[in-house]
Amino acid sequence: MRLKPDQLARYLEKELAPVYLFTGDEPLQLMEAGDAVRAAARAQGYTEREVFTVEKGFDWGQLAAASDSLSLFAERRVLEVRMPTGKPGTQGAKVLEDYAARPAEDTVLLVHTGKLDGSARNSKWVKALEQCGVMVQVWPLTLSETVGWIARRLRTRGLQPDEGAVRLLADRVEGNLLAAAQEVEKLVLLRGSGPLDEQGVLEAVSDAARYTVFDLADAALAGDMARAVHVLNGLRGEGVDAVLVLWALSREVRQLATVSEQMESGASAAQAMKGVWAKRQPLLRKALSRHPAAAWRQLLASCARIDRVVKGQAPGSAWDELLQLISGMAGHPLFRASRNVA
Repeated sequence: MRLKPDQLARYLEKELAPVYLFTGDEPLQLMEAGDAVRAAARAQGYTEREVFTVEKGFDWGQLAAASDSLSLFAERRVLEVRMPTGKPGTQGAKVLEDYAARPAEDTVLLVHTGKLDGSARNSKWVKALEQCGVMVQVWPLTLSETVGWIARRLRTRGLQPDEGAVRLLADRVEGNLLAAAQEVEKLVLLRGSGPLDEQGVLEAVSDAARYTVFDLADAALAGDMARAVHVLNGLRGEGVDAVLVLWALSREVRQLATVSEQMESGASAAQAMKGVWAKRQPLLRKALSRHPAAAWRQLLASCARIDRVVKGQAPGSAWDELLQLISGMAGHPLFRASRNVA
């Protein structure tokens, strides 16, 4: 039987298979899948555990002997085989096939491998283990899958995230679930349970920093270029992720582009800023006085380009690009873009 990692917990609630094969190249999902099986086994009295690490020269006779012998105290036990290469060799394949044909009593066997190629997945020893028990195959998550994974994890930890909060976390940790798990735990520690929006994420991430991304946005909107540069350098020095800085700035630029377009279409400033907090309206009015709607749209396009740079999808330095962005917001562009450049 083959299961996805998110199907394993429900399966373990019903039964405990004699054999589990874990394969893939995403470490957090593999680790947590193994943890889930060990926890289920302990709950059913499997208290003894023996681990074998397959390295060059490993004697597969150790596993065969262990499977044939009874536990010293007649306790249920877990045998684990860690095989990073996923290549047991002729002897190892034979031992695993024989074990699958006659699983040891009161024993659960866990076999951990790295990513298996097509030929390995079709090998006799893999098919034998899969037929005898459960094969958990782990693949790296896409961005959309990461969004769902983060949302589920936040909810299980007592948080109630909105779409913006989840998307911000996903953008920040795309391709690194271990980092995502760490960010979730940080949010739990800093905020506890309850509703969570994107501003809450930004505040939590900036909680230990001397400067915040909000300080940077406000300085840029106020046209205070000297302070904006000072805060940007401070955020960089404190290790704040560039994607968080971009998120805060692009949110302001997007709002200003929308408001300025409405005003150019005939709406009053009060009408266009109806959804803006009253305390922030003077700051936005000051920023709006510096640029027409077309300029804010151009800055919004710059945000999209910087997003590609941050994610490594376009060349350039993310922090240099962010400097150029805040200079444009503040009305002090470092470089004049050519009119012929899209």
